[in-house]
Amino acid sequence: MQGTAEAQLPTVLTLFTAMFTHAGLLHLGGNMLFLWIFGNNVEDSMGPVRFVIFYLLGGIAALALQVAIGPNSAVPTLGASGAIAGVLGGYIVLYPRARVLTLIFLIIFFTFIELPAYLFLFIWFAQQAVFGAVDLTTPSGGGGGVAYFAHVGGFAFGLLAVRLFAKRLSAAYDQPKHSVY
Repeated sequence: MQGTAEAQLPTVLTLFTAMFTHAGLLHLGGNMLFLWIFGNNVEDSMGPVRFVIFYLLGGIAALALQVAIGPNSAVPTLGASGAIAGVLGGYIVLYPRARVLTLIFLIIFFTFIELPAYLFLFIWFAQQAVFGAVDLTTPSGGGGGVAYFAHVGGFAFGLLAVRLFAKRLSAAYDQPKHSVY
């Protein structure tokens, strides 16, 4: 009689299944919000088939950097955020002057402001890089299980690869924005 070994997916498939598995509804919701805000324009620039390939390769690049930085990590890498970071990296190249409506908290008050995409995404990327660096220097790994270097790896992939995938740009994004005073 054979043992009670569970059926396991081939290791290569876990590269993809991890991109579609999330730690909870808040994790899934946050990822889908960023994909909804930035993904449609990037998909429009390359079409749905190229976008899926770009997205999946961004997720693989994200996982590769996370594993390279922490090869002995006991925390599983789950979620779409690395692949979505690839979409963000592509967005900053394709649509740097697009405006992003941003919620800003000021202690107990909040307001909305429009920021250029390049500024919003630069701030986001810098935050990921700083939190990742701090997580490396903290012996207890105080990052709360967030794979910051997956975000960095996905974003870098998007920056470098988007021009290989994008074929169409909206003319509205190519023109500089002018303010009227």
